[in-house]
Amino acid sequence: MTQEQTHRAIVADFNALGVQLGDVVLMHSSFKSLGPVPGGIETLITALEEVVGATGTLLMPALSYLQEPHCRHDTRHTPSCVGAISEYFRLRPGTRRSLHPTHSVCAIGCHADRLLADHALDSTPCGPHSPLRKMIELNAKIILLGCGLRPNTTMHALEEFVEPPYLFSDDIAYEITDGDGHTYTKSYRGHRFAGWAQRYDCIAELPVTSFMRRGHVLAAETHILETPGLKEAVLKQLRVDPFFFVERVDSQ
Repeated sequence: MTQEQTHRAIVADFNALGVQLGDVVLMHSSFKSLGPVPGGIETLITALEEVVGATGTLLMPALSYLQEPHCRHDTRHTPSCVGAISEYFRLRPGTRRSLHPTHSVCAIGCHADRLLADHALDSTPCGPHSPLRKMIELNAKIILLGCGLRPNTTMHALEEFVEPPYLFSDDIAYEITDGDGHTYTKSYRGHRFAGWAQRYDCIAELPVTSFMRRGHVLAAETHILETPGLKEAVLKQLRVDPFFFVERVDSQ
């Protein structure tokens, strides 16, 4: 296919999965899962921009928990550690990034300011000011493009509602440089997961999964999750069994 044909195919595939004009979408992704894409990552992003339109919003995680040194973060320069598409999007002209040392989010579109503006007020990875929490109020959809159900950072935001025993670590002090070049120190209560592995693919085993659709975008198996339904089902399960979405890691 040509670049234009690929663009049109991506738009049609997302539309078939229920992504449409005006949507707020957060995407996790594996670029290689799509197969050949003339024009590369830019073709994918411009197609998604067309899908959600001028009244929609596109977000991607720009997580930086693997940064070195670990406790120093510069929102202007610290890269995303969650894939090529996320890092390309962070560097793309017009993209904005929320201010957080480990769990920042990048966005473009109609609601970007509202979602990103006050993330710096949080003192946990996915607190009440996180775009991952606030987007649920806008009936956002999560796109899991070719990466399965496990890398779903919104699950951390939902875990923070319940605070299961494995979740939080002690406070960690970070040296943070903001978008204007101002540097300051702030302590955050991090996520721990000591002795536990995340199993967010277990959402497929919930009693209610009507919030989830599955199909393909080009060659990539793709899941679309509607966040209000996801929140309701996940919080209900966590309050019954706080360990439902993790499993013990064998230390031997």
